[in-house]
Amino acid sequence: MKSNRPLIRRTFLQERFDILIKKQRNGHATFNDLTELDDIVNRDPAIRESILEEMQGIDKTPEGPDQPEIVNIEPVKQLSLLEQLKAFINRLFIAEAPYLKTALLN
Repeated sequence: MKSNRPLIRRTFLQERFDILIKKQRNGHATFNDLTELDDIVNRDPAIRESILEEMQGIDKTPEGPDQPEIVNIEPVKQLSLLEQLKAFINRLFIAEAPYLKTALLN
């Protein structure tokens, strides 16, 4: 008995990608599953292109006043040991300063 359904050719990576996406959407994906999913997306250009096309369709922002404001967060500059010590002492004296002003006024 022959069915009239056309055969769909899929690679192992495409099948595994579908399984991992279903697990991710259901919330049952482990860290290893997500790592494997990332590896598949990075390795297979056809899957990567389909993901990028899907993201372009989702990322369209609505026009209007309810549009959220985009904020750029700049990375914090790492302080040296001397700068950290200086900042600590400044915070110490700034915290003590209001108490000193009230003591001098009384």
